[in-house]
Formats: sequence, C-alpha cells, structure tokens
Amino acid sequence: MKPHGSKFEYERERDEDLLQTFRRLIVESPVINILNICTVLANSPAKRFWVSEERAAIVLSAMMKGDRLEGMRPTKREMFNEIYRRAMQMRREHPEMTIYELASNVVRQPAPKFYVTPKSAKYLVLCAKKRCYEETKRKLRHMF
Repeated sequence: MKPHGSKFEYERERDEDLLQTFRRLIVESPVINILNICTVLANSPAKRFWVSEERAAIVLSAMMKGDRLEGMRPTKREMFNEIYRRAMQMRREHPEMTIYELASNVVRQPAPKFYVTPKSAKYLVLCAKKRCYEETKRKLRHMF
C-alpha cells in the first residue's frame, strides 16, 4: 500500500472536476440539500480515474499476483477492481502491452464515478472552494 502522507499529483485537477460537477448539480437541483448533492456528486461520472499511472500499475501488478486488496478502503477497492477489469479486457485485445501501459491507458478513460464517499466529496469541494477564494483574493489584493 502507499505510504501514509503521500501527496496526490492530480489533486488540483480532481478538485476542479469535483467542483465543476458540484456547481452543475447545484444549478440542476430543484432543492439545495448539500448532503443529497454530495451523495449524487460522489456517484457522478468523472473525467478519468483519479489515481496516478504509477499507483495504478503497482496495484494492478499486486492484483495480478492474487492480492484482493483487503486492507484498502471500500471505495478505492471498488475503483481498482474496475481498473483491473478494464485492464484485463484491454490485455486480451493487446497482449503485448506492459502493466504500466495498461494502467496508463485505463486511468485516462472516463470513470463511472469519483470513488469517494459523500462526506469526502463535501470536504474536497469545501477545500477547493476555499482555495479558489484565496487565489481570487490574492490576485485582487492590489485593489483593496
């Protein structure tokens, strides 16, 4: 498993994708209930699988050796099972591809959902909104 405290390299892109989807859901929702919106958000399609190619290749390799990912959070396990399923399908079509190439191709495909809990989705959206606000404030500081 990955070391505790590892920094996610696609954090900014994932947060932008989450925030864009969150804003779309707010506009489309007849009643604004943050808990319901975050539940829908967590299960909304994502632009890609939000995991690095390297991490996906490491986990794919472990899964090919029989690791069932018992110690992993259920949402991440579900995500890696979907990545594994797609990678094995791709491997049947292209047996010459390496594990890294399979992982790289699969994680860049659209994902069926964000693979986060509604509570995590809410936290990530709030952090992304705060970062946007701070960046805007920093850009406009000369006006105040």
